[in-house]
Amino acid sequence: MATYRSALPQLGDDFFMTDGGIETTLIFLEGQELPDFAAFHLLRTPEGERVLRKYFRTYAALARSFDVGLILETATWRSNPDWGSRLGYSPEELAAVDRQLVGLLEDIRDAYQTRRTPIVISGCLGPRGDGYVPDRAMSVREAQDYHRAQVETFAGTAADLVTAITMNYVEEASGIALAAKQASMPVVISFTVETDGRLPTGQSLADAIQQVDGATAGYPAYFMINCAHPSHFQQVVHGDAPWAGRIRGLRANASRMSHAELNEAPELDAGDPVELGQAYAALKMHRLKRLNVMGGCCGTDDRHVKQLAMACLPLFRGVV
Repeated sequence: MATYRSALPQLGDDFFMTDGGIETTLIFLEGQELPDFAAFHLLRTPEGERVLRKYFRTYAALARSFDVGLILETATWRSNPDWGSRLGYSPEELAAVDRQLVGLLEDIRDAYQTRRTPIVISGCLGPRGDGYVPDRAMSVREAQDYHRAQVETFAGTAADLVTAITMNYVEEASGIALAAKQASMPVVISFTVETDGRLPTGQSLADAIQQVDGATAGYPAYFMINCAHPSHFQQVVHGDAPWAGRIRGLRANASRMSHAELNEAPELDAGDPVELGQAYAALKMHRLKRLNVMGGCCGTDDRHVKQLAMACLPLFRGVV
């Protein structure tokens, strides 16, 4: 069962790597078809499972080469009832997929974990609706009820925590956190923001984090930002603000494009990996002092994660 659930190692001061943009990597670099961005759907064939294993092994090897910790998210961003049913999956089949993907990451952990490279397994939860648009908004109670089954499935596996990725409104994030609290499962909440640094609802990031903490008695282990370029939010995060101190993780996009532009882009915008790594280092030094969980989102791959590790590791190891 879980190795780190009672004491998540990323809550210390060491650097922890995550993977990059799994869906864009699989589509644009691996040539896979992902209907509705559903990476879990690859499990339906042995070849698809092989591609997933290759993807995660790449980051496990990278983390070990740097002697850093690694957090791996299950490929389950779309395995909730609404998205799964579009692909013909029953609730029971989705639960089986969740368990199978945790097992896949257990295999990676067994093969690559060392004393200096602890590997944390996170059960990934995605939004019920569109990742960029807060459509079909739920109340906190509705969101808690909706996501409860998937949280409980992960709680019955070796997953160390659950992470809600690309949250675009507060009520769904709060509901997931409460479902995790009910299941005694650590939880991380990751918000996405638009080019003005605000949630798609127009709410400020500060208010969103404080509202979730207020609704859940501060239950999330920490918060993250994902699916936005650092230039979109660097102006709104201030390291000396208590709410900003709750942000430990960042999985940024490679591209500076807005969500709407990304939705219409016919080709992958991989940006500049070196520039992205430098942006992470600047955020760590000047704005997000507790930032220590770093990886990528749309358009990023192992090249970007390597560069951000090279840029940021000296900040953790006293070289700068």
